[in-house]
Amino acid sequence: MAMNQIPGQNIYIGGIFCLKNKAALDRANITHVVSVLRLAPSENLFSDFKQHRIDIDDVDDENLLEHLPAAVNFIQSGLDAGGSVLVHCAMGKSRSATVCIAYMLHQQRSGLTPQSALEVIRQSRPLCEPNDGFMEQLNLYHEMGCPDEVADHPVYQRWLYRREVEESVACGRAPELKSVRFEDEQPQRPQEPTAQVVEIKCRKCRRGIADSKYIISHDQEKKESNKYRSNQECAHVFLHPMKWMRPSLFPEAGPNDYEGDAPLTGRLACPNTSCGANLGKFAWQGLQCNCGQWVVPAIGLAKARVDIANKAPVRGAGNLPPTALGIRMPPGMRGPESSDGSGRGNL
Repeated sequence: MAMNQIPGQNIYIGGIFCLKNKAALDRANITHVVSVLRLAPSENLFSDFKQHRIDIDDVDDENLLEHLPAAVNFIQSGLDAGGSVLVHCAMGKSRSATVCIAYMLHQQRSGLTPQSALEVIRQSRPLCEPNDGFMEQLNLYHEMGCPDEVADHPVYQRWLYRREVEESVACGRAPELKSVRFEDEQPQRPQEPTAQVVEIKCRKCRRGIADSKYIISHDQEKKESNKYRSNQECAHVFLHPMKWMRPSLFPEAGPNDYEGDAPLTGRLACPNTSCGANLGKFAWQGLQCNCGQWVVPAIGLAKARVDIANKAPVRGAGNLPPTALGIRMPPGMRGPESSDGSGRGNL
């Protein structure tokens, strides 16, 4: 199949066979080629071009995200040199489209989404359709702000950690301790100067458990079934792993031990050893919140066993609501402060 030009760009997308059409490549002034496939074509096909190669297959669980910044940079270098760029895979449908979408997102961070960029490409090449895994990675790339490097970004690190967890669960076991990302051991980004945060404490001993940085937001799904009501308050607050959870998540591991079996599911105990209250539960394979949303992996604090309240606002924050400050909290924690003093529903 022929290669097609992306509207408004000196970028072309196609399958591997378009490399044999020298006349078309010359007419398009192709100087740079991005090859997104594991197949090794004849080197003679690329003798007249600068080539950037990404060796991956077109399957959902391939990590194309880690290659996007370098591919975007290579495409830009070709355009800056006054040439045109061909991005190809085997059929010009999934892998090549993903790389082209990433470039478009990088150029128009606020003007495009992965889906809208795909629609632009489909104007000239309707068959383009990145697989579901690649679309998820494009959404993450967009969420990160299309950075020039993704390896150290917290969003990327969490995604890698989740992939490891899913692989372990698929084998019927919990992840290894050494692969778990404890969020409070990671470098923290500077807090917004106007940020207002929620503090979670054990209801029994008042020990601090977590704050907004460690909460996993999840949206309530609207269900037609009576079992899940769209206005039903979530019974749990879901957290990223934190180091105080280690004895609950890995009960057989010693303080300096990173080996040993661990349960797939279990209870979370208060880190205050003189308290030890049951605060909630965890399930590496995921839990379905009573609002209907699945959280995977799931580490949930039962709202009935903790107190949730606003911390004193950071200087300059005034009484701005968290939504105005860019803090997106789970359902059931977005309403006004409750009158019973429990902190439930605060924010």
